[in-house]
Amino acid sequence: MGRVDDRLAELGLVLPTVAAPAGVYVPAVRVGTSVYTAGQLPFVDGALPSVGKVGDGPGLVAPALARELAATCVLNALAAAASVLGSLDDVVRVVKVTGFVSSDPTFSGQPGVLNGASELLGEIFGDVGVHARSAVGVAVLPLDSPVEVELLLEVAPTS
Repeated sequence: MGRVDDRLAELGLVLPTVAAPAGVYVPAVRVGTSVYTAGQLPFVDGALPSVGKVGDGPGLVAPALARELAATCVLNALAAAASVLGSLDDVVRVVKVTGFVSSDPTFSGQPGVLNGASELLGEIFGDVGVHARSAVGVAVLPLDSPVEVELLLEVAPTS
């Protein structure tokens, strides 16, 4: 186990099995010293724990729950990155997080939802986890997921 694995264990977190792609793509690609993940949904044991639009009110996914789901997306994205790296200890910097929030038309709290992803990356990686970010409200996401997150990571060069 490496230092990132140790940190995950300290936080009580386990990287999940990488979800099979729902289309013609791969979960992550390494290009030189960069790893790009595909957009990751908040799957837990192969299922979405919640579906629908994020907002305040009956029938909507509460922003606090969506924030937790964004953190789950990060764990799935890190699992995808680990599948091409072997070890997350190779991560030099979390460069960018792009997050999508399936939003009720009246909801404008997308940055707060994506804080769930950003804060978890900080807890796992410390200063290496500080990143640029986009938080985008969208009409709908695949499988009616409330959130989707993708990562861009800088990694150590291969020898």
